[in-house]
Amino acid sequence: MSATEDTTGSTAGSTAGSTAGSPAGSMAASAGSLPVALVTGAGRGIGRAVAVALSQAGHRVALTSRSRDELEATAAACPGPTMVHPCDLTEGSAIDDLYAAIEAEWGPVEVLVANAGAGVSAPVAKTTDEQWQRMLDLNLTAPFRCLRRAVPSMVERGRGRVVVLASVASKVGEPYISAYTASKHGVLGLVRSAAAELARTGVTVNAVCPGYVDTPMTDATVEGIVARTGRSTEEARAILEAKQPIGRLITPEEVAEAVMACVRNGGITGQGINVDGGALQS
Repeated sequence: MSATEDTTGSTAGSTAGSTAGSPAGSMAASAGSLPVALVTGAGRGIGRAVAVALSQAGHRVALTSRSRDELEATAAACPGPTMVHPCDLTEGSAIDDLYAAIEAEWGPVEVLVANAGAGVSAPVAKTTDEQWQRMLDLNLTAPFRCLRRAVPSMVERGRGRVVVLASVASKVGEPYISAYTASKHGVLGLVRSAAAELARTGVTVNAVCPGYVDTPMTDATVEGIVARTGRSTEEARAILEAKQPIGRLITPEEVAEAVMACVRNGGITGQGINVDGGALQS
């Protein structure tokens, strides 16, 4: 499951992460030749791990989530150039404004990692319309709008990479997460359809489907189990660890490695790659 992004509102983007000790002119020229990546939900968890991996691989990385403080911490962890642009992807023109800011500063996005997401737990009969709509807005509609905005320039350039952070819940159903599961099944369908459509353009579209990852989102799941069952935090965490045959939670860095495989390899497209410790064999 991808990490939740939360807190503040939108402000103008800023850049950071230039290499110290180089002449300004050559530094700008060098940075200007690096490919441009956008990571949503980049403030923590999987998003932060992906942003760092992309930066280490030589990308300029635009970072977005709702929390400027978390984004600044991610930017500080990246060795290369970054752009910080806090926003709520579910609001109005936020996605168009985000892309406009990146394009004005750096040019078109060449790698999109749509990681922002959230989860909610409730019995299906008690799932409210508000909970249902929130899952669709953030987990399905926002990735769709990000992909839709990125694709034209990728097709024009003849190369692009789109990776959506889905979940093993995009392939199977579990109790008490019907809204989340529906949104993740939907986004995997989006990935497969877009990949088929774009297969001959040089643009690949994939999903990475984590199991339970050691992130703040899983911490919230643990808290929910504690509240529902009265178990201790340690017992609740052990329940989630036991769902994966390797007997532990996945690390954000392990998920980031799968994302990077999709970024590097043009022969991978239309896939939902499981990173779940062997829970769901494919």
